[in-house]
Amino acid sequence: MAILGSLIARSLQLRKKFNLPVATPQVYQKHTLRQLLERGQYTSFGKHYGFDKILSTEVDLMKAFRERVPVHTYSEMYNQWWHRCQQGDENVTWPGKVKYFALSSGTSESASKHIPVTQDMIRSIKQVGFKQLYSMANFNIKSAAFGKGVLMLGGTTSLFERGEYYEGDMSGISAKNMPRWISSLLYKPGQKISRRPHWEDRIKMIVDKSAEWDVGTVCGVPAWVQIVLERVMEKHGAKNIHEVWPNLSVYIHGGVSLEPYRQSFKKIFGKPVQFIETYMASEGSFGFQARPNGGIKLVLNAGVFFEFVPFTSENFDEDGNIKPNPAAYTISEVKEGTDYAVLLSTCSGAWRYMIGDVIRFTNAKEYEICITGRTRQFLSLCGEHLSVDNMNKAIKTVAKKMNIHIREFTVCGEKYENLFAHRWYIGCDDAVDPAELRTLLDETLSSLNDDYLVERTSALKEVFVHILPSETFIDYLKSKGKHGAMSKFPRVMKGQQLQDWNQYLSRLQLTEPVQP
Repeated sequence: MAILGSLIARSLQLRKKFNLPVATPQVYQKHTLRQLLERGQYTSFGKHYGFDKILSTEVDLMKAFRERVPVHTYSEMYNQWWHRCQQGDENVTWPGKVKYFALSSGTSESASKHIPVTQDMIRSIKQVGFKQLYSMANFNIKSAAFGKGVLMLGGTTSLFERGEYYEGDMSGISAKNMPRWISSLLYKPGQKISRRPHWEDRIKMIVDKSAEWDVGTVCGVPAWVQIVLERVMEKHGAKNIHEVWPNLSVYIHGGVSLEPYRQSFKKIFGKPVQFIETYMASEGSFGFQARPNGGIKLVLNAGVFFEFVPFTSENFDEDGNIKPNPAAYTISEVKEGTDYAVLLSTCSGAWRYMIGDVIRFTNAKEYEICITGRTRQFLSLCGEHLSVDNMNKAIKTVAKKMNIHIREFTVCGEKYENLFAHRWYIGCDDAVDPAELRTLLDETLSSLNDDYLVERTSALKEVFVHILPSETFIDYLKSKGKHGAMSKFPRVMKGQQLQDWNQYLSRLQLTEPVQP
């Protein structure tokens, strides 16, 4: 394994020395769009929207595509097209039959979404994975780390047969289709454990096997990685995880912002660890952090065409629903510092599909982004325009200044004395003064967001804070059937989701229920 690590490290350094030809972002994306349209033109979707006519245009391919194909939400794609793939129909939105469907397990209010995963998308995910591996040469990672185990804390690789197709977690589908040499030599916890359908069973087996492994890299959603590492430490009576896995050097994370968890990870890690962020979803793999202190670099030549819709009142209503005919921009037209909702057209047969993420370009020249939230996870009851990015930064600041570990949080808005209020639920097991935390949280948000500061003097009359045991958040996810490595707690509660949360807390008698 040491030899393998040295070989991988050397090959990455050699590749870094070659000046490989690189096209402009616009060229990559135009070529990707043309490839997608050519493959999709004979599908039912392609015939319906006249892909052949788009391809025959001699003026502006991207403009013709936007004019002919409307923006689609998940419900529209599924109800009009993707449900036919589950019935075994061929050539619906992508050539051939769909063998896999990924079950979303994020923060959506709806039941699990079924996202088609084609063989072309599996190849795309592998391609992005190898691009990320090549980029590791840009980080100060010891060569020995490349020959150590890679612990992937994702969904089960056990897929469920549903007649014409199989369904399961996207991370499980990816793991099941990873290159054999990685699976046999480096992949932990291994196929036997990863096939176990229940997350708690997998955790127990991982903890029991932990002493047998030499883990160099951990991958997964921060909240669940934290839980697993703490249980491994508890099993071995270790003060930090490096007493068990001394060669752990890299943590690859994604799904939610790491910022609220940084304080907790400082307690877990006994040595410096390189944090690397990725951008993955049930719809595919879209980018990764390619250099230290950089943003997430979008991969523009792996079967995904990106469009960006400014996240403004001109394009979205107050509930985060996209309006008809929104303004949409390509990679060469975006500006830094503007929040955009992401539209995807992919080699899995998604077309101008609104994934629900809101991003901001931190470096437009390098097409690097940060994820600032979700289109339906923001608060603007009275013009405060509070984003998930604001919330994450505020929680990180509060935790650091108060020297406490905040493991989870969520916030909702409500009417209060003919005006409005925000109500925060914060998962923290340390002794903490709620009044002090509330004051510091309010002050921090006011310093981060000018609109919030203005509204705190007018329409946003009050801020309430409830400190809850951190286990409350995990138990709630369990009660909703979302207990597992890929499940994420929603940062903003609205509608039916908020009603369910209030009822759950009321049953536990932890706090007074909140009126949605």
